[in-house]
Amino acid sequence: SSKTFWTTTGMFPQELIIGFPKCVKISKVAIQCYLVRTLRIERSTSKDPVGFEQCIEKDLQHREGQLQMEEFPLPEFQATYLRFIIKSGFDHFVSVHRVMAEGT
Repeated sequence: SSKTFWTTTGMFPQELIIGFPKCVKISKVAIQCYLVRTLRIERSTSKDPVGFEQCIEKDLQHREGQLQMEEFPLPEFQATYLRFIIKSGFDHFVSVHRVMAEGT
């Protein structure tokens, strides 16, 4: 829902894990967030959310008063879980408004 979001508790790092019902192939991940400075995306192909490996880490551009909209084209890979680690923010509290994964 565009009316809901996830917010940090004020310290970093913070993480958010998204699980899929089964292992899927992902070609692109997109995120809409607010005040995120450094973001890392990791994946796991395990049955449980363990054994993550880093896919990408990026410093995002600050957009005063606007959502940050970032797309990460990734080489096609399989994942059962995606972990989003917010390593730092432009403020004590940041938010994630939407996460999208494209693939099959």
